[in-house]
Amino acid sequence: MEEQLRLPVVKVVADSLPAAWEEAVVRTWEEGAAIATQYDQPGDPPSRDVTAVIVVRKPLDDPRIHRAMPGGLEDLEVYRQEVVFGIHDHWIDPAAGKWQYTYHERLTAYSVPGVAEPVDQIEYVVEALAAAPHTRRAQAVVWKAWEDAGFEHPACLQRLWFRVLGDELILNAHLRSNDAFKAAFMNMYAFTDLQREVAARLSECLGRLIHAGQYAHIADSFHIYGSYFEDFKKFLETLKTRSFEQRVYNIADVEPILEEARAKIAGKLAEEREAPADSE
Repeated sequence: MEEQLRLPVVKVVADSLPAAWEEAVVRTWEEGAAIATQYDQPGDPPSRDVTAVIVVRKPLDDPRIHRAMPGGLEDLEVYRQEVVFGIHDHWIDPAAGKWQYTYHERLTAYSVPGVAEPVDQIEYVVEALAAAPHTRRAQAVVWKAWEDAGFEHPACLQRLWFRVLGDELILNAHLRSNDAFKAAFMNMYAFTDLQREVAARLSECLGRLIHAGQYAHIADSFHIYGSYFEDFKKFLETLKTRSFEQRVYNIADVEPILEEARAKIAGKLAEEREAPADSE
């Protein structure tokens, strides 16, 4: 009899983002080890935890969105724009008790003590792939050892690794920790949209179409918190009562809602820009 791993490893391969995420969280529930977390409250059951390797063959194809994601479509659009465009980078101000970082800031303006100018790592990735599409060096890192070890909520994303095979841009996202039920889907959605953005920029550089292809989401700790167990059990019930088609959205189905969300986001950002600095 094969000895069970202390920390189970779950591998999922699926065509679409919602199918991959759904299978990954279900298997984490079924196979995960019981492990306490630093965020548990008295009476919370231990989390269910695995190391996860989640591969999506066609991450930008429909169905693109799972209805069981946390929050709503506007929240999803806000998060996508935070990661891809840095719409809330101006909220970073640790000295004032505000955000300590954003992924976008770390990826496009990575500051290092003793280095005069921040590093735009996404620009480096595009340039590296344009020079040698098969390079193994096109990566962007997030962790800052001299800062993050002391943060209460250090960065979960550690690095993004890109490579081109044929006309396909591959992305592997590596996370040290990932809330499987209430964060992972939004992470995957935003990271694959960044993959789309890098593919578009690379296409311009190479003068040929590069499309966003295979995506791998690799989490050292992919976990369902004990405090979420009742919510997760309700999610499991939907798998019995609704077909897969009823559990997902195609982008065309929700585009009017997303377009409305984009207008709201743009309006809020305009208000922030116009607000006096001392009112913040």
